[in-house]
Amino acid sequence: MRRARLLAVLVTLGAGALLLVSSTQTWFAVVLRDSPDQALEVAGSSAVPVLAPLALATLAVGAAASLAGRVLGTIFGAIDIAIAAAVTALALPPVLGSWQAAISATVTEATGIAGAEGIAGLVSSVTPTAWPWISLVFAAVLAGAGVLALVSARAWTSSGRRYRTDAAAAPHSAGPLDAVDSWDELSHGEDPTR
Repeated sequence: MRRARLLAVLVTLGAGALLLVSSTQTWFAVVLRDSPDQALEVAGSSAVPVLAPLALATLAVGAAASLAGRVLGTIFGAIDIAIAAAVTALALPPVLGSWQAAISATVTEATGIAGAEGIAGLVSSVTPTAWPWISLVFAAVLAGAGVLALVSARAWTSSGRRYRTDAAAAPHSAGPLDAVDSWDELSHGEDPTR
């Protein structure tokens, strides 16, 4: 199950990094009626403003999952699935043609005109790029990593376990301690002076 954990962590980190890259890429080219020769480029971070924060959260979950045990592995798997669902819910409407909300910030910044009707009157055409679809693929991959983490988390062991002490592993003698016994107790993480 170490391979399942490693795979879940690596896929989570990869999906988070690629979603972050996607937030910087052009998702739509918008041509306005007043300037048909020049298209406005709408970045992923403008089309879906929370895409970059969700990508950063995914990277944090992936890094933390590399140290997680059973319980946290399950929680991190659920968080992966929730982030994937959020990215899908936010990126799917523009992909399916409901692009008004995705382009409004960029058009308003370029023209100073706000409101759905005003923007619709300015826009001549909207051409999507492949990046919204690619983001949906990354979200699906992230959901798969979350499912893998949920399924395999029962077998995950905590990375910090080797640094914990076990009180039962260090038997206490009833007699006085010599220097060797004191060093042994220190090696087990116990205080020989108590």
